[in-house]
Amino acid sequence: MDRVIYIAMTGAREITRQQAVVSHNLANISTHGFRQELNVFRALPVVGEGAKTRAFVVETTPRTDFSQGAVQVTGRALDVAVQGAGWIAVQDAAGREAYTRMGHLQIGPNGILQTTNGLNLVGDAGPLAVPPEQDVLIGNDGTVSSIPIGQNQAAVAIAGRIKLVNPPENTLKRGEDGLFRVAGGDPAAADENIRLIAGALETSNVNAAETLVNMVSLARQYEMQMKVLSAAQENHRSSNKMLSLTT
Repeated sequence: MDRVIYIAMTGAREITRQQAVVSHNLANISTHGFRQELNVFRALPVVGEGAKTRAFVVETTPRTDFSQGAVQVTGRALDVAVQGAGWIAVQDAAGREAYTRMGHLQIGPNGILQTTNGLNLVGDAGPLAVPPEQDVLIGNDGTVSSIPIGQNQAAVAIAGRIKLVNPPENTLKRGEDGLFRVAGGDPAAADENIRLIAGALETSNVNAAETLVNMVSLARQYEMQMKVLSAAQENHRSSNKMLSLTT
């Protein structure tokens, strides 16, 4: 009896964990550049007496779906989308280098080019500073240029270049802050082949319909595990009644 309870319990526990991942993906369906997290189950055989067909469920190491989201044209000068593979380098809250696909940018109060959630972009020589009262242009190679408001193209000045990287996907790890980092903590080398699309943003790669169906499926699986536990409890009660009749 304890074995069936343990098997059903492990199944319900892992389903609950996967439901949390799916809910997190669904909550970020409108987050630009978001990469959905993938969790799958695997079965491990129960070692010991009894049928060898018995197995319990464990969760595999979380993975990431690196497929590209749709590109949405915004026409805003400070919106950029990475074309194809690649990442935009930013400084995380601790000042370390991390990577994101979110290209919704702004000029901070101190003139530093940063994401709209306040992360400074990494340039050739650190954060990119833009003079005040300037129109900012971002080239497809990541070059950031500024032009005094009302001046012509002859007055253009180069503020720097956004660091764009393309480390192997199997070396990237997602942090709790949603940013990606190279395993080991070393900064990735800049890749001059990466191109940006100016005036556009990449949407999340989460498929809303597929995610909702997955949530319903997980809810039904959880309900099935609860029914197994209820059946085990009922069998235990029946066994107790039979033993009481024989004594």
